[in-house]
Amino acid sequence: MPKNTPYSLPKDSKAWQQALDSVASLLPSNVTSEDLDTLQSLPIFALIVVLPKAETDPTTKVQKYIQAWVDDQPSWQLVTVADDADAARISLPEADFDNDSAITDVTVLRYLLIPTTATLMHPEKKTAAAHIIDEQLTTRLRRKLTEHQQATATANTSLTPLEVVDCHILSVGHMLRPHKLACFDMDSTLIEQEVIDELARAAGIGEEVAQITESAMRGEIDFDESFAKRLSLLEGLSTEVLDDICAQLTLSKGAKFTLSALKALGYHTVLVSGGFSYFAQRVAEQLGIDEIHANKLDIEDGKVTGYPQLPIVNGERKAMLTGKTAEHLGIAMTQVVCIGDGANDLPMMAEADLGIAYQAKPIVQARADAAINVTGLEGVLYALGYPAPSRENS
Repeated sequence: MPKNTPYSLPKDSKAWQQALDSVASLLPSNVTSEDLDTLQSLPIFALIVVLPKAETDPTTKVQKYIQAWVDDQPSWQLVTVADDADAARISLPEADFDNDSAITDVTVLRYLLIPTTATLMHPEKKTAAAHIIDEQLTTRLRRKLTEHQQATATANTSLTPLEVVDCHILSVGHMLRPHKLACFDMDSTLIEQEVIDELARAAGIGEEVAQITESAMRGEIDFDESFAKRLSLLEGLSTEVLDDICAQLTLSKGAKFTLSALKALGYHTVLVSGGFSYFAQRVAEQLGIDEIHANKLDIEDGKVTGYPQLPIVNGERKAMLTGKTAEHLGIAMTQVVCIGDGANDLPMMAEADLGIAYQAKPIVQARADAAINVTGLEGVLYALGYPAPSRENS
């Protein structure tokens, strides 16, 4: 494949709208694909299945497994969402991305899951239904894929456990509503590291601080308390060490692709982090992010003081900053997407139209609208309803 071969992605795809229009007879009278508020009250789901491409591609089998599951649910109908061949497209040249940010080669299957009889559903009940469907379908697909893998394996095959399928069960309204603001956590989301843990290792207290970080990200202890504890242990750390760590930070797989795609799609992008602006600024520059919000690292005479500067960017402040940004841009929270991995990301994800967990802690995956485990950060695009990007010779 030539180095300048671009990735191509639909810009204004009407695929979801066309799929919904094809089953208009199942909608309540006078309801169309443009009635987003009413659609949010209907149990109509976007079903997005993401799985890695294998040497023996099981895509057809997966399609059969999904249909078999639907056949066991007589009150549901499955509608395939076809790619929109006429959609305007954006091209993202491969040459713009480092090898480390190459995207995962996946198959993305997109469907509508619609009841055979029109009925309204309370939002909380609809959310619960989505989680039940997600659990049932994901469990079945993982089991069937593992059985397929074992059945086709040879004596020389090295088997990798096939817990590698993401099922996103989302309200169809998420697919139809245009989003304009994407807010990202930094540590373990835009970058692979937890910066404060890297600082602690440099100070010789890595294990102690990492345990506090892990507990905070699981939501077991208060973030402000954990932040102050960890920061106090870093007193006296030199800025030379900070610069060394900054230079060694690695972007998450697919981060450059995802941010470039979102910018090309017209999104305003924000890094909102409980980490430090000292590092966030560099990450934002690498990814072309529009603005950052993070904690200021207090430094005197070239050394970290160990004292937090208030206010601390905790979960509640992340949510507030997200809301303020949307307000400043003049857009509604229904046009906001938030992505993170830790418990302190849950408040902003709850305020957004779509909260996406990336390689996240269990508590975050359980409460997010969608959870990405199969791909790099480009999985955000799939959760937003986009197909896998195509490769076109330039």
